Amino acid sequence: MSSEKIIQHSEAATKFNKDVERVNWHDETLWFVRAKRDRSAHQIADWELLRETASQIKFNVLSNIHDYLVEFEANAQRNGIIVHWAADAKEHNEIVHSILAKHDVKQMVKSKSMLTEECHLNDYLAEKGIEVIDSDLGEYIVQLRKEPPSHIVLPAIHLKKEDVSETFHEHLGTEKGNFNPQYLTESARHSLRNTFLTRKVALTGVNFAVAETGEFVVCTNEGNADMGAHLADVHIACMGFEKLIPKREHLGVFLRLLARSATGQPITTFSSHFKKPRDGKEMHIVIVDNGRSTQLGREDFRNSLKCIRCGACMNTCPVYRRSGGHSYHNAVAGPIGSILAPNLDMSKNADLPFASTLCGSCTNVCPVKIDIHDQLYKWRQVLVKEGHTPKVKTVAMKTMATVLANPTVFNIAGKSGRFVMKNIPGMVNNKMNKWYDQREMPDVPQESFREWYKKNSRESKEKGNE
Repeated sequence: MSSEKIIQHSEAATKFNKDVERVNWHDETLWFVRAKRDRSAHQIADWELLRETASQIKFNVLSNIHDYLVEFEANAQRNGIIVHWAADAKEHNEIVHSILAKHDVKQMVKSKSMLTEECHLNDYLAEKGIEVIDSDLGEYIVQLRKEPPSHIVLPAIHLKKEDVSETFHEHLGTEKGNFNPQYLTESARHSLRNTFLTRKVALTGVNFAVAETGEFVVCTNEGNADMGAHLADVHIACMGFEKLIPKREHLGVFLRLLARSATGQPITTFSSHFKKPRDGKEMHIVIVDNGRSTQLGREDFRNSLKCIRCGACMNTCPVYRRSGGHSYHNAVAGPIGSILAPNLDMSKNADLPFASTLCGSCTNVCPVKIDIHDQLYKWRQVLVKEGHTPKVKTVAMKTMATVLANPTVFNIAGKSGRFVMKNIPGMVNNKMNKWYDQREMPDVPQESFREWYKKNSRESKEKGNE
């Protein structure tokens, strides 16, 4: 795991917002994707029924996870797949490394897998002298830049074509100043072609694992997962245990929801089913817990495990759109990441549930109806009770509670505040006031609402008696 110092969301967001033009572009681009999602969803008459059905299927899975895991393992093994179990990120990484060591492999091709990002697999394998090439175009771009993905579906959404051109010129030797997307894509394709042809081991993520059949499904738009898996001698698939669904027929629900929610497409270009290894080849699947059992046991937060990683909550979130994915210092950013991350480490991720307006837009677009904004609010309560909020904020909130609980103190505080803002504005309008950093302070009111109400009520009564 990376040992870099964690930069709090507010600090990282402040840095991101210094480039106003890029922030506006980032905001508009993601809202464009959100609008595509809306148009695609509105084309299906039973969209809300699909969402409810998917939510109930996932609820059933989480309520019977032991049985479905046992069923999936038995059927997968019957199909010839080697099944591994990992309690945490460390075990997951060790298992993957052991498979590579067994085959004396020093290079591996990998398609998109947010679980491996969560487990910091690339860094772990690099320390063991193993080169990992990410074959998803967006992942490949950020890997060349030595950056983590900023979005679970659109890993390089924070970059413009000019940024990609500079990166490819530096690392791939492409023509300097050529920003043509087709040219850049072709250049990446030629660079990756040899990678696909020479790697003995390919790793993929898993979108859905079917307990009934022991198969798993990988959804991509580029076909990179298929090319990597089909050309390699060994295919490793890594999944969190929440990826299970009971039956193959349930794919008809989830595949219709996934791409529409993610990018507005009717379906991903490739929805590839892997059921058994080809003759003379190996197929492994690593089923990972890494805190999921703990989350499953938290009644208020267990529904977060319904997530199908579509990214819809990120595309609609006003905070994510204007702060960027890297501000969340976590593998999964945005609203869903903010309710998953504290479960892994409350202290390190205590800032994330507060990076939200609680507007509820994330909940409205979630294809499996996770109550995201409600869980954000509940995580705030848990974090405060557990003492994971800054001491300054804790003292401020306790002081405010005392003031608001006493009408006399409240009135005195209000009069004092108005006096200070009017006569000594520098005590309020300074860099220590975080609200003033981004806003112009309003005009000082002449009186409180209570004083105004009393005066106007009295005047109304006097007029009524005339």
